[in-house]
Amino acid sequence: MNIDVRIEPVEGALPRVDFRWDVDTSILTATLRTTADGEGMSGSVEVMGSDGSWLIFDVSSGRIAGVEVAVWPDVRTVEGLVAPAAPTDGRVSIPARRSQPGVAAVEVETRLTVESDAAEQTIHFRIGGVRPTRAVRLANDLLLDIDDREQIAGVWFLNVPPFPAE
Repeated sequence: MNIDVRIEPVEGALPRVDFRWDVDTSILTATLRTTADGEGMSGSVEVMGSDGSWLIFDVSSGRIAGVEVAVWPDVRTVEGLVAPAAPTDGRVSIPARRSQPGVAAVEVETRLTVESDAAEQTIHFRIGGVRPTRAVRLANDLLLDIDDREQIAGVWFLNVPPFPAE
């Protein structure tokens, strides 16, 4: 599993995140309120868990513009789950591969696990196995775990609204 990224300093305020639940499918989408101004692929990077779960990164001009949980893995509730303290603010780009310049979708298969706090307002997705990471704040309520090889190792959703009552 590898989703290589480049981390760049942020100029100005971080973008806001809009969370949206689809009641019929239980899909949760986190969309960044920003305009893409980078260079690189536009399309999706799909992380397929070995259990059939799906986490999809929406990429526009090389920048992550949103994250969607299309199929949920089993969610483990962890009392007192908190996001990493003092994350670095950063703009995250997914560089285009020279060997595949026209590719608009990339699919990666790996282990995908998720845990949440009891209120399901803080949700942490781990991509692949446990490894040392640092946290990068991509938007006000969206963090990425980045490993020492500059690859995405996880995603944090913060202040997630409750699932709508049916």
